[in-house]
Amino acid sequence: MADRRLQVFHTVARLLSFTKAAETLHMTQPAVTFQVRQLEEYFNTRLFDRTHNRISLTEAGEVVYRFADRIFELYAEMENAVREMTGEISGSLTIGASTTIAEYMLPALLGDFRNQYPDVTIHLKVSNTEGIVSMVENNTIDLGVVEAPVGNKNLVVDKCRDDCLVAIVPPNHELASRKKVSMEELLKYPFICREEGSGTREVITNYTCKTDECRQAMQVAMELGSPEAVKGAVEAGMGISVVSNATIQKELRLGTLVAIRLDPPLERPFSFVHQKQKFRVRVMEELLEFARPYCHAHQDDEV
Repeated sequence: MADRRLQVFHTVARLLSFTKAAETLHMTQPAVTFQVRQLEEYFNTRLFDRTHNRISLTEAGEVVYRFADRIFELYAEMENAVREMTGEISGSLTIGASTTIAEYMLPALLGDFRNQYPDVTIHLKVSNTEGIVSMVENNTIDLGVVEAPVGNKNLVVDKCRDDCLVAIVPPNHELASRKKVSMEELLKYPFICREEGSGTREVITNYTCKTDECRQAMQVAMELGSPEAVKGAVEAGMGISVVSNATIQKELRLGTLVAIRLDPPLERPFSFVHQKQKFRVRVMEELLEFARPYCHAHQDDEV
Protein backbone atom coordinates (compact mmCIF):
# COMPACT_ATOMS: atom_id res chain seq x y z
CA MET A 1 0.00 0.00 0.00
CA ALA A 2 2.93 2.36 0.75
CA ASP A 3 4.71 4.30 -2.00
CA ARG A 4 6.95 1.74 -3.69
CA ARG A 5 9.65 4.34 -4.32
CA LEU A 6 9.74 5.15 -0.63
CA GLN A 7 9.87 1.46 0.32
CA VAL A 8 12.83 0.85 -1.96
CA PHE A 9 14.63 4.00 -0.79
CA HIS A 10 14.07 3.04 2.87
CA THR A 11 15.55 -0.42 2.33
CA VAL A 12 18.61 0.94 0.50
CA ALA A 13 19.12 3.58 3.22
CA ARG A 14 18.81 1.00 5.99
CA LEU A 15 21.29 -1.41 4.40
CA LEU A 16 23.43 1.24 2.64
CA SER A 17 23.69 -1.13 -0.29
CA PHE A 18 21.76 -1.34 -3.56
CA THR A 19 22.82 -4.98 -3.95
CA LYS A 20 21.59 -6.04 -0.50
CA ALA A 21 18.39 -4.04 -0.94
CA ALA A 22 17.69 -5.80 -4.25
CA GLU A 23 18.17 -9.18 -2.57
CA THR A 24 15.95 -8.25 0.38
CA LEU A 25 13.17 -6.87 -1.85
CA HIS A 26 13.46 -9.71 -4.40
CA MET A 27 14.13 -7.17 -7.18
CA THR A 28 16.88 -6.66 -9.71
CA GLN A 29 19.51 -4.07 -8.88
CA PRO A 30 18.61 -1.89 -11.92
CA ALA A 31 14.98 -1.85 -10.73
CA VAL A 32 16.08 -0.69 -7.28
CA THR A 33 18.26 2.02 -8.80
CA PHE A 34 15.35 3.17 -11.01
CA GLN A 35 12.97 3.52 -8.05
CA VAL A 36 15.51 5.55 -6.06
CA ARG A 37 16.20 7.82 -9.02
CA GLN A 38 12.47 8.43 -9.43
CA LEU A 39 12.25 9.53 -5.81
CA GLU A 40 15.28 11.79 -6.26
CA GLU A 41 13.62 13.34 -9.32
CA TYR A 42 10.42 13.87 -7.31
CA PHE A 43 12.32 15.79 -4.61
CA ASN A 44 14.68 17.32 -7.18
CA THR A 45 17.73 16.50 -5.06
CA ARG A 46 20.19 13.68 -4.45
CA LEU A 47 19.36 11.36 -1.57
CA PHE A 48 22.60 9.35 -1.69
CA ASP A 49 26.26 10.23 -2.15
CA ARG A 50 28.07 7.59 -4.19
CA THR A 51 31.87 7.41 -3.75
CA HIS A 52 34.35 4.54 -4.21
CA ASN A 53 31.63 1.91 -4.53
CA ARG A 54 30.08 3.04 -1.25
CA ILE A 55 26.93 5.02 -0.60
CA SER A 56 25.90 7.34 2.22
CA LEU A 57 22.82 9.44 2.85
CA THR A 58 22.89 13.11 1.95
CA GLU A 59 21.36 15.62 4.35
CA ALA A 60 18.11 15.44 2.36
CA GLY A 61 18.35 11.64 2.40
CA GLU A 62 18.60 11.65 6.21
CA VAL A 63 15.40 13.71 6.41
CA VAL A 64 13.51 11.42 4.00
CA TYR A 65 14.76 8.33 5.88
CA ARG A 66 13.53 9.66 9.25
CA PHE A 67 10.08 10.45 7.86
CA ALA A 68 9.94 7.11 6.01
CA ASP A 69 10.58 5.31 9.31
CA ARG A 70 7.62 7.08 10.90
CA ILE A 71 5.41 6.52 7.83
CA PHE A 72 6.01 2.75 7.74
CA GLU A 73 5.52 2.51 11.51
CA LEU A 74 2.10 4.14 11.08
CA TYR A 75 1.24 1.87 8.14
CA ALA A 76 2.04 -1.19 10.26
CA GLU A 77 -0.05 0.09 13.18
CA MET A 78 -2.95 0.86 10.83
CA GLU A 79 -2.84 -2.61 9.25
CA ASN A 80 -2.68 -4.27 12.67
CA ALA A 81 -5.63 -2.24 13.96
CA VAL A 82 -7.83 -3.08 10.95
CA ARG A 83 -6.85 -6.76 10.92
CA GLU A 84 -7.61 -7.07 14.62
CA MET A 85 -11.12 -5.83 13.81
CA THR A 86 -11.60 -8.16 10.83
CA GLY A 87 -9.70 -11.14 12.26
CA GLU A 88 -7.64 -11.39 9.06
CA ILE A 89 -4.07 -12.70 9.32
CA SER A 90 -2.12 -11.91 6.16
CA GLY A 91 1.01 -10.19 4.95
CA SER A 92 4.62 -11.20 4.59
CA LEU A 93 7.39 -12.03 7.04
CA THR A 94 11.11 -12.47 6.45
CA ILE A 95 12.65 -15.03 8.78
CA GLY A 96 16.30 -15.93 9.16
CA ALA A 97 17.36 -19.24 10.66
CA SER A 98 20.63 -20.91 11.47
CA THR A 99 21.39 -24.01 9.43
CA THR A 100 20.34 -26.70 11.93
CA ILE A 101 17.01 -25.01 12.66
CA ALA A 102 16.27 -24.25 8.99
CA GLU A 103 16.87 -27.86 7.95
CA TYR A 104 15.34 -29.80 10.85
CA MET A 105 12.86 -27.65 12.79
CA LEU A 106 11.33 -24.90 10.66
CA PRO A 107 9.99 -26.86 7.65
CA ALA A 108 7.30 -28.61 9.72
CA LEU A 109 6.58 -25.54 11.87
CA LEU A 110 6.21 -23.14 8.93
CA GLY A 111 4.27 -25.72 6.92
CA ASP A 112 1.69 -26.11 9.69
CA PHE A 113 1.56 -22.33 10.17
CA ARG A 114 0.91 -21.75 6.44
CA ASN A 115 -1.83 -24.40 6.47
CA GLN A 116 -3.58 -22.42 9.20
CA TYR A 117 -2.84 -19.00 7.65
CA PRO A 118 -2.69 -19.48 3.86
CA ASP A 119 -2.64 -15.72 3.14
CA VAL A 120 0.73 -15.28 4.87
CA THR A 121 3.89 -15.20 2.72
CA ILE A 122 7.13 -16.22 4.44
CA HIS A 123 10.62 -15.61 3.09
CA LEU A 124 13.38 -17.69 4.70
CA LYS A 125 17.07 -16.79 4.76
CA VAL A 126 19.62 -19.34 6.00
CA SER A 127 22.95 -18.54 7.62
CA ASN A 128 24.91 -19.48 10.73
CA THR A 129 23.91 -18.00 14.09
CA GLU A 130 26.37 -15.11 13.83
CA GLY A 131 24.96 -14.17 10.42
CA ILE A 132 21.34 -14.35 11.58
CA VAL A 133 21.96 -12.11 14.60
CA SER A 134 23.68 -9.62 12.29
CA MET A 135 20.64 -9.65 9.94
CA VAL A 136 18.31 -8.93 12.88
CA GLU A 137 20.57 -6.10 14.08
CA ASN A 138 20.58 -4.58 10.58
CA ASN A 139 16.81 -5.03 10.11
CA THR A 140 17.44 -7.23 7.06
CA ILE A 141 15.00 -9.77 8.51
CA ASP A 142 11.95 -9.43 10.78
CA LEU A 143 12.65 -12.44 12.96
CA GLY A 144 15.62 -14.72 13.56
CA VAL A 145 15.71 -18.26 14.95
CA VAL A 146 19.08 -19.21 16.42
CA GLU A 147 20.77 -22.07 18.22
CA ALA A 148 23.18 -20.26 20.55
CA PRO A 149 22.95 -17.57 23.24
CA VAL A 150 22.61 -13.99 21.94
CA GLY A 151 24.81 -11.34 23.56
CA ASN A 152 23.18 -8.19 22.15
CA LYS A 153 21.03 -6.73 24.97
CA ASN A 154 19.14 -4.55 22.48
CA LEU A 155 17.51 -7.63 20.95
CA VAL A 156 14.55 -9.54 22.39
CA VAL A 157 15.32 -13.25 22.80
CA ASP A 158 12.29 -15.54 23.16
CA LYS A 159 13.32 -19.11 23.99
CA CYS A 160 11.49 -21.79 22.00
CA ARG A 161 12.87 -24.96 23.56
CA ASP A 162 16.04 -26.74 24.64
CA ASP A 163 18.01 -28.84 22.20
CA CYS A 164 20.06 -31.83 23.33
CA LEU A 165 23.51 -32.32 21.80
CA VAL A 166 25.08 -35.76 21.60
CA ALA A 167 28.32 -37.36 20.46
CA ILE A 168 28.15 -39.32 17.20
CA VAL A 169 30.45 -42.09 16.02
CA PRO A 170 30.27 -44.73 13.26
CA PRO A 171 28.85 -48.14 14.34
CA ASN A 172 32.29 -49.82 14.26
CA HIS A 173 33.96 -47.20 16.49
CA GLU A 174 35.41 -48.35 19.82
CA LEU A 175 33.10 -45.94 21.69
CA ALA A 176 29.96 -47.16 19.90
CA SER A 177 28.90 -49.47 22.75
CA ARG A 178 29.10 -46.73 25.39
CA LYS A 179 25.97 -45.19 26.92
CA LYS A 180 27.76 -42.03 28.08
CA VAL A 181 31.05 -40.34 27.27
CA SER A 182 32.88 -37.31 28.61
CA MET A 183 34.23 -34.57 26.37
CA GLU A 184 37.69 -35.32 27.72
CA GLU A 185 37.44 -38.83 26.27
CA LEU A 186 36.13 -37.51 22.94
CA LEU A 187 39.07 -35.14 22.56
CA LYS A 188 41.38 -38.13 22.19
CA TYR A 189 39.92 -38.70 18.70
CA PRO A 190 39.99 -36.57 15.54
CA PHE A 191 37.14 -34.09 15.87
CA ILE A 192 34.91 -32.87 13.03
CA CYS A 193 33.35 -29.49 13.74
CA ARG A 194 31.23 -26.78 12.15
CA GLU A 195 32.65 -23.55 10.72
CA GLU A 196 33.50 -20.42 12.73
CA GLY A 197 30.31 -18.47 13.48
CA SER A 198 28.19 -21.60 13.83
CA GLY A 199 26.02 -21.70 16.93
CA THR A 200 26.70 -25.42 17.36
CA ARG A 201 30.46 -24.82 17.30
CA GLU A 202 30.22 -21.96 19.80
CA VAL A 203 28.19 -24.04 22.25
CA ILE A 204 30.56 -27.03 21.99
CA THR A 205 33.64 -24.85 22.40
CA ASN A 206 32.21 -23.14 25.49
CA TYR A 207 31.23 -26.52 26.94
CA THR A 208 34.58 -28.12 26.20
CA CYS A 209 37.26 -25.49 26.50
CA LYS A 210 37.68 -22.57 28.84
CA THR A 211 41.32 -21.92 27.91
CA ASP A 212 43.36 -21.43 24.73
CA GLU A 213 45.49 -24.45 25.68
CA CYS A 214 42.41 -26.66 25.62
CA ARG A 215 41.31 -25.32 22.22
CA GLN A 216 44.74 -26.01 20.81
CA ALA A 217 44.60 -29.57 22.20
CA MET A 218 41.47 -30.37 20.17
CA GLN A 219 42.36 -32.51 17.17
CA VAL A 220 40.20 -30.68 14.64
CA ALA A 221 40.34 -33.00 11.65
CA MET A 222 37.90 -31.01 9.52
CA GLU A 223 35.68 -27.90 9.57
CA LEU A 224 32.44 -28.25 7.61
CA GLY A 225 29.58 -25.88 6.80
CA SER A 226 26.46 -27.96 7.45
CA PRO A 227 25.12 -30.74 9.71
CA GLU A 228 24.75 -33.03 6.68
CA ALA A 229 28.44 -32.66 5.81
CA VAL A 230 29.47 -33.34 9.42
CA LYS A 231 27.34 -36.49 9.58
CA GLY A 232 28.70 -37.73 6.27
CA ALA A 233 32.30 -37.30 7.43
CA VAL A 234 31.61 -39.20 10.66
CA GLU A 235 29.86 -42.00 8.74
CA ALA A 236 32.96 -42.23 6.53
CA GLY A 237 35.15 -42.78 9.59
CA MET A 238 37.01 -39.49 9.33
CA GLY A 239 36.45 -38.59 12.99
CA ILE A 240 33.82 -38.08 15.68
CA SER A 241 31.60 -35.09 16.37
CA VAL A 242 28.93 -33.54 18.59
CA VAL A 243 25.63 -32.57 16.94
CA SER A 244 22.02 -31.80 17.73
CA ASN A 245 19.95 -34.88 18.50
CA ALA A 246 17.31 -33.42 16.15
CA THR A 247 19.64 -33.80 13.14
CA ILE A 248 20.38 -37.54 13.39
CA GLN A 249 17.01 -39.29 13.68
CA LYS A 250 17.20 -40.75 10.16
CA GLU A 251 20.77 -42.01 10.66
CA LEU A 252 19.84 -43.63 13.97
CA ARG A 253 16.94 -45.47 12.31
CA LEU A 254 19.20 -46.63 9.47
CA GLY A 255 22.01 -47.62 11.84
CA THR A 256 24.65 -45.54 10.01
CA LEU A 257 25.52 -43.55 13.15
CA VAL A 258 25.55 -44.23 16.89
CA ALA A 259 24.62 -41.48 19.35
CA ILE A 260 26.16 -41.33 22.82
CA ARG A 261 24.99 -39.12 25.70
CA LEU A 262 27.50 -36.55 26.90
CA ASP A 263 28.52 -36.60 30.55
CA PRO A 264 27.66 -34.05 31.85
CA PRO A 265 24.73 -33.45 29.46
CA LEU A 266 24.94 -30.61 26.93
CA GLU A 267 21.86 -28.59 26.00
CA ARG A 268 21.42 -25.28 24.24
CA PRO A 269 18.36 -23.10 23.55
CA PHE A 270 16.59 -22.69 20.23
CA SER A 271 15.38 -19.08 20.40
CA PHE A 272 13.47 -16.47 18.43
CA VAL A 273 15.25 -13.12 18.27
CA HIS A 274 13.99 -9.75 17.03
CA GLN A 275 14.53 -6.02 17.43
CA LYS A 276 13.41 -4.61 20.78
CA GLN A 277 12.32 -1.30 19.26
CA LYS A 278 10.74 -2.65 16.08
CA PHE A 279 6.95 -2.54 15.80
CA ARG A 280 5.71 -6.12 15.67
CA VAL A 281 3.25 -6.69 12.87
CA ARG A 282 0.27 -8.96 13.53
CA VAL A 283 1.61 -11.84 11.44
CA MET A 284 4.80 -11.93 13.53
CA GLU A 285 2.80 -11.97 16.75
CA GLU A 286 0.69 -14.83 15.40
CA LEU A 287 3.76 -16.84 14.39
CA LEU A 288 5.33 -16.43 17.84
CA GLU A 289 2.08 -17.44 19.53
CA PHE A 290 1.75 -20.43 17.18
CA ALA A 291 5.36 -21.49 17.75
CA ARG A 292 5.34 -21.60 21.55
CA PRO A 293 3.04 -24.62 22.03
CA TYR A 294 4.46 -26.15 18.82
CA CYS A 295 8.00 -26.03 20.22
CA HIS A 296 6.87 -27.57 23.49
CA ALA A 297 4.94 -30.37 21.75
CA HIS A 298 7.90 -31.23 19.49
CA GLN A 299 10.58 -31.27 22.17
CA ASP A 300 13.03 -33.99 21.14
CA ASP A 301 13.34 -37.13 23.21
CA GLU A 302 16.68 -37.81 24.86
CA VAL A 303 18.96 -40.39 23.28
